[in-house]
Amino acid sequence: MSMMGGHSIANPVSPQAKTEMLDILSFLEDLSDELEDGSEQAAPNPHLRMAMHLLLGHFEARIVTPTSLIGASRVPYATATRRLKEMVEAGLIEQRPRTRTGKSFSMHPSDKLLSQWTQLCGRIRRLAEDRFAGNAKAPDTKDYYFGGSYSAAQSIPPLPIRPEPLKAPGGVRVLVHGDPTFMVMDNLKRQFEQAIGCHINQRAFSIDRLREEARRNAARSASRYDIIAVDLPWIGEFAQNNVLMALEQAMDIARLDPADFHTAGWKAAHWGGRAYGVPAQTTPELLFYRKDLFAAAGLQPPVTTEALLEAAKVLHDPRRGSYGFAWNAARGTALGHTVLMTMADFGQPVLDLPEIAGGFETEHLASGDYRPTIDNEAGLRAAEFLLELLKYSPPDILSMSWYERIRPYAAGRIAMTYGYTLLAPYFELDETSPACGQTGYLPHPAGPGANPIAPVGGYVMGIPANLPKERIPAAVEALIVFTSPEAQKLYVQNGSRTNPRYSVAADPEVRRASPIFEAVDGMSWRDELQFWPRPPIPEISGIIQICGEEFHDMLRGIVSPRDALRKAQERADALIEN
Repeated sequence: MSMMGGHSIANPVSPQAKTEMLDILSFLEDLSDELEDGSEQAAPNPHLRMAMHLLLGHFEARIVTPTSLIGASRVPYATATRRLKEMVEAGLIEQRPRTRTGKSFSMHPSDKLLSQWTQLCGRIRRLAEDRFAGNAKAPDTKDYYFGGSYSAAQSIPPLPIRPEPLKAPGGVRVLVHGDPTFMVMDNLKRQFEQAIGCHINQRAFSIDRLREEARRNAARSASRYDIIAVDLPWIGEFAQNNVLMALEQAMDIARLDPADFHTAGWKAAHWGGRAYGVPAQTTPELLFYRKDLFAAAGLQPPVTTEALLEAAKVLHDPRRGSYGFAWNAARGTALGHTVLMTMADFGQPVLDLPEIAGGFETEHLASGDYRPTIDNEAGLRAAEFLLELLKYSPPDILSMSWYERIRPYAAGRIAMTYGYTLLAPYFELDETSPACGQTGYLPHPAGPGANPIAPVGGYVMGIPANLPKERIPAAVEALIVFTSPEAQKLYVQNGSRTNPRYSVAADPEVRRASPIFEAVDGMSWRDELQFWPRPPIPEISGIIQICGEEFHDMLRGIVSPRDALRKAQERADALIEN
């Protein structure tokens, strides 16, 4: 995502919302209470009781001690102590020293215990479905959850606990963007602290301040942060100016399982053939459209720019406060992004990139051998398309940007909008929104002769180039945890609508969370996720600003489309030459 200011969604889901495993654990605990209280002959099962107490503490980020486990067993102290020892020896429980003397321990579920309970919870859910749901659910619904490609074997286990805490004096220090996904991470801070065994100090800035602080940090003798979040278009600038460290300098990149990342998101983290960050958010810009309004009007979902304009015209009703389309048209950065992406919709990148199968090649950019390509026929078609789209837009469209286009869509005043997936919680998690449960997701409709694409945005997390050597090992381990499949699934379960990994998109619980994940996964496999619309050259921010200024004058009627293209081309050429 780019340049969206410091807004965020507070508490994107209810604090009472729990994962499926936590729900089943709570159910088993209540069932055990009923069985034991309902019969004098029923005796507590200390292994079961301690396992449930340990797992509940893990998911709720509570410290669990040997004393609390013994208390949860509901059997005499000596018996509970023996059973606890058996569980430790069986590799089900890991002990982490709480003090330097090593005499005090916190207790954590091992990977073995987490794996066993993940499988058990899946079986319990299926048993309950088979026994009690009867024919209440259609067979295809059961197949979707429990059969075919969405089998329980694909379910990602919970976030594991490191047996040894990270050695990072003062805690792991993280600089991020103040968007919904990173705020979900902040809400889960205690759980991540428990996983890595040390404090996490997270600072969140608006997009402009984030870039400024990252650059200021690079000028310091030693980095104040162990990990920083980087917007995809900044990769070239940050790599070239030594803001980020190439990952291969710090770690074995194979540990990240690169093949699991959406191809476009992983490629976008590279500059000059080297990876400078790990995808933390892959959030393509999609077309959000109201399925119910389209059905009522007898319209098909638009896959071409012509069909999009026709649908916008049909659904545009200003007298009733309803408008056909909302988009980024505010002067400068917001409109600049729209210009680049609209040019891409007509098959034209903003640079003279070599054409390859499925898009355009960007691997040569580090050589500096590129020039802007704005003033051409594809650019003219894009400009004329935006002028036509203006007719079916809200009256305040020329001051509308990232969040401003989503809010009226969520409120039911807009029939269609472009939007990054990370903004979907504004309507997906608001049951009062007319768009809740009625939104369809498509790549950008394509102009004549072009292919539909979903321009990729998002953030990678990287290691500052000036991080002291003694802190690099802990930064690497924390980076692996924060971007792991287990962490990404946890973000989704707590309201995020971004995901950089194939494995997470295939998880049945993630699929149930939102249709957006299946839609994006399909776009990735069809090669529709593309990052070339915003090539990550050091000058890209300036080019975006230029386009956002010259095209804004065009939309206001001050200059013609051809004059806007000519001026943008001249200014971009001068920027590259300098």
